[in-house]
Amino acid sequence: MTPFKLTEEFIAEIEQLIDNRQDASITSMLAEVHYADVAELMNDLDEDHATYLIKLLDTEKTSETLTELDEDVREAILGNLSAKEIAGELNELDTDDAADIIGELPKGMVQEVISELEDREHAKDIVDLLRYDENSAGGLMAKELVKVNENWNVLTCVKEMRAQAENVTRVHSIYVVDDEGKLKGRLSLKDLLTTSTKANIKDVYIPKVDYVNVNERPDEVARIMTKYDLEAIPVIDEIGRLVGRITIDDIVDVIREEAEKDYQLAAGISQDVEADDSIWQLTRARLPWLFIGMMGGIGAASIINVYEGAFVKFPILLAFIPLMQATAGNVGVQSSAIVVQGLANDTIKKGEILGRLGKELLLGLVNGVALAAIFILISHFGFNTTYMVSFTIGIALVTVVVNAAVIGTFIPIFLHKRGIDPAIATGPFITTSNDVLGILIYFTIAKHILNF
Repeated sequence: MTPFKLTEEFIAEIEQLIDNRQDASITSMLAEVHYADVAELMNDLDEDHATYLIKLLDTEKTSETLTELDEDVREAILGNLSAKEIAGELNELDTDDAADIIGELPKGMVQEVISELEDREHAKDIVDLLRYDENSAGGLMAKELVKVNENWNVLTCVKEMRAQAENVTRVHSIYVVDDEGKLKGRLSLKDLLTTSTKANIKDVYIPKVDYVNVNERPDEVARIMTKYDLEAIPVIDEIGRLVGRITIDDIVDVIREEAEKDYQLAAGISQDVEADDSIWQLTRARLPWLFIGMMGGIGAASIINVYEGAFVKFPILLAFIPLMQATAGNVGVQSSAIVVQGLANDTIKKGEILGRLGKELLLGLVNGVALAAIFILISHFGFNTTYMVSFTIGIALVTVVVNAAVIGTFIPIFLHKRGIDPAIATGPFITTSNDVLGILIYFTIAKHILNF
C-alpha cells in the first residue's frame, strides 16, 4: 500500500468540501485513510473544520484520531463537543486512552462525561485509572487484559478467555491470578493448546513473569520493557493484585517524550515547549539558562580582567581564549553526553563510577596531549609564537581538556544520585562551567610559567 502523503492541495480540497457540506465526498475521501493520517490532517485544519470532521466521521475512527492529535488541537475540538458526544468517542477507546482524554477536560465536565458513558464497567475502570499520578505506571496502564484463575481447568480457562478477549484489542499475554486477584504468573498458549482440558491451570502456568508496581516511574517501566524486549508488562498494586497492563505503544510515547525533554534540557530549555507556543512560554523556558550563560560570561570576563597586565607583555594569549573555551565546552559536553546515555540505559552501574571517572580522565589526557601537540606546531609556525609561549598554551590546553572531561563525567553522576535529571548537565550548564574554569586554568598556568 502506498503511504499516505498529506499535501496542501489535499487539505484545501477537504476544506472546500467541508465549506460546501459535501459529506458523502468527504467520507469517501477519508474512508481508507489511517486515523493517524486523519489526525495529521486535523492538526493542519482550523478549529471549526476539524470539529466538523470529528462529528461527521465514524466514531471508531475519530476516537483513535483524538489520541493522535496535538494537545492544543484536541483541547479546542473537545471544547466544541457536548458531554454526550465526548462520551461517544470514549466508548470506543481503551481505558488508558480514555482516561488520558478525560484528564484533559475541565473539572466541571469530567463527571458529566463519565455519567454519559454507556458501559458502566468501562466507566468504572476509567475512574479507577484517574486516581493514579500520570507520571506513574498506574497512569500509563490500561485495564484491558486477559487473566485466568490458577484453580480453573483448561476448558474453563478457554471459555473465560474467549469472553475477555472481546474487549481486548490485542492479546499479548495471558496472566494467571489466585482467588484474591494476585499475580501468580503467565500462561503459554502452546501449553494451553497441548494440555488436557481437564488439567488445572496451576499445573501448567509459568511462575516467572516480569511486572511493575503501579507507583513505578514511566522511565523505569520503559527501561525494563526495552531490556527484556517486552510487548506488554502487567501492573500490580501495593499488595500484589493484577490491576492492569502497559503495552509497547504507550512506552514508545514515553521514550519519545523523554528524548524530547532531554534534548531540550541539553539545548538549555528548562521546560517542555513547542515551536508554536507563545512568546511568554518560550521566554520562560529559555531565559533561565541564558541568564546562567550570561553570568558565566561575566565570570570569565572578570578573570580576564584580573590578568589584563599579561596582555601587555604577551598579547598573543588573548588570541587563544576562544580556543580554551570552545575546547573545554566541547570536551565537557562529549563526556557528559556519554555518561547521561549510560545512566539512562542503566549501563553505568553503581560500582563503576570511579572506573568511569578514571577512564574519562585518561581519555582526556590522551586527547589533550594530541591536541596540544598539534597546537604547538600550528601556533609556532602559523602565529610566530615562541616555543615557550606555545608550550605554555599547550600545557594549559591539556589541563583544560582533562578538567573538562572529569567535570563532564562527575556532574551527571552527581545529579543522578540526587534524583535530578542528569540531562540537564549536557547543555549550557557544562559549557558555562567549563568556559569559566578553562579561562581560570589557562591564565593560572600561563602566569606560573611565563612569570607575568
